[in-house]
Amino acid sequence: MPLEATAQVEAGELTVGLAERGPSDGPAVLLLHGWPYSIDSFSASASILTDNGFRVLVPHLRGYGTTRFLSADTPRNGQPAALAADAIALLDALEVADAVVAGFDWGARTANVLAALWPERCRAHVAVSGYLLSSQAANAQPLPPAAELAWWYQFYFATSRGERGYDANRTDFARLIWRTASPKWELGEEEFQRSAAALQNPDHVQIVIHNYRWRLGLAEGESRFDEVERRLAERPTIGVPTITLEGDANGAAHPDPAAYRDRFTGPYEHRTLTGGIGHDLPQEAPEEFAKAVMDAERMARDAGKDAHATEAPHVS
Repeated sequence: MPLEATAQVEAGELTVGLAERGPSDGPAVLLLHGWPYSIDSFSASASILTDNGFRVLVPHLRGYGTTRFLSADTPRNGQPAALAADAIALLDALEVADAVVAGFDWGARTANVLAALWPERCRAHVAVSGYLLSSQAANAQPLPPAAELAWWYQFYFATSRGERGYDANRTDFARLIWRTASPKWELGEEEFQRSAAALQNPDHVQIVIHNYRWRLGLAEGESRFDEVERRLAERPTIGVPTITLEGDANGAAHPDPAAYRDRFTGPYEHRTLTGGIGHDLPQEAPEEFAKAVMDAERMARDAGKDAHATEAPHVS
């Protein structure tokens, strides 16, 4: 069943388009999508989680779907700290004390930020492609040519031509990324078109361009996030109960699971899914993704609250 935003929630700088399913008293799970995808990536897994008693919260990220800025003067900032602040603001607005936080692509990175710096808000953590925290300084380091090639669009977006090109070809661009990131997945045209419609948000291009330019140090972030970004640059460990996932046919750039194992210091498990699973793992393997969320929540119940020991950063 398609996943549609059923409410607009004022949270922080945004009115957030939110799909919410399941019992209000069930354990909360916050599902975070990436680029160039949408909340539809979680349609099937959300239904599975709802059937198992979870309160499922799936927001359109800033720049997607029905999410809008409350003020025309707010910077259209795509840096990781801003996306994490959005997630915290949404949990606050919904009066959710803590949630299983799960995602892929940009959403996995945001989930990492919350689990690392706001562990008291993360009951458990599920991240496709594992540990994705980085910094402008780390991104300034050159990669081998083959690895740089995988990030071709990042360099394209660094140019004014790339910005205009993306704006003029959002749907075709998304189709190309979907196919290269999930090379063995048979795309359903109806589901693709439904998801791609979320990219027509009026702030979308500015958010995407800023995100990738910020990564390369070509765009400034907001000073109020400096302390958050400083802490993320230290590659903090994550102590909340975590399950990381990877598909055996992920065509997008991603780290080897062995490279980030030491970043997880609490209850932890990694699962690599076989059978041609690509980058949009929640949509390609919804049963396995939902099971990881349920298993991570069970890990949290077994572990109690002992992992929540760090001090959360202040963001004004």
